[in-house]
Amino acid sequence: MGTLIEIATPDGPAEAYLTGEEGLPGVLFYTDAIGLRPRIEEMADRIASWGYVVLAPNVFHRDGRAADLAPTTDLREPGAREAYFEGAMRRMHALTPDLSEPDARLWVEALLQNASAPIGVTGYCMGARLAVRTAGLFPGVVAACGGFHGGGLVTDDPDSPHLALGDSTAEYVFGHADHDRSMPLEQVAALEDALQAAGRPHVNEVYEGAAHGYSMADTSMYDEAATERHFRAIEGLLARTLR
Repeated sequence: MGTLIEIATPDGPAEAYLTGEEGLPGVLFYTDAIGLRPRIEEMADRIASWGYVVLAPNVFHRDGRAADLAPTTDLREPGAREAYFEGAMRRMHALTPDLSEPDARLWVEALLQNASAPIGVTGYCMGARLAVRTAGLFPGVVAACGGFHGGGLVTDDPDSPHLALGDSTAEYVFGHADHDRSMPLEQVAALEDALQAAGRPHVNEVYEGAAHGYSMADTSMYDEAATERHFRAIEGLLARTLR
């Protein structure tokens, strides 16, 4: 349905999957730590089918092309996902805000060359952090922000993602994984406090029984019920804010 394009960056070209009819409202899609691959394209196509242009960049472009970084084993098999993450975690931790925020400006620029504003942004796993930061970088442009099975959204660091909430003008929807070590319930509560303090309209829910990574059908974490719940949530958010 979509196509791979290349976006120029100071560190060389970055691939991105672009799908949807040109000129429709835009949605920036941040991948999980596994990166750009067929499952992400499937999810982006589904969002595009609701009447949007979706751009899913290879956020790990400094480490290689998406095909070179993609898993070579079936991550639904026992232990395969955990083995793959030994390398994926290194890439994820290396993508610090000083790199991801300049990238975000390039992603939004590329999206707006094909789509109309305001735009939405959605992110998964580590992509939820990128989505929240991007919403804070683009007040008045990003009207919707979704984050699903995200981790580390509230930390004690001076650049914690939740601190960007006050700079944004977006409506937020979060669907947290149950018993997620990367986003425990006390952090979910702290995120709720931050959303209320920022005065942002939001839904901030824990999906009971859903594991971290629940939306990724190409891994052992997949949960169909939680995935469909998340799609309903993001579809409603985009309809309220972009249509």
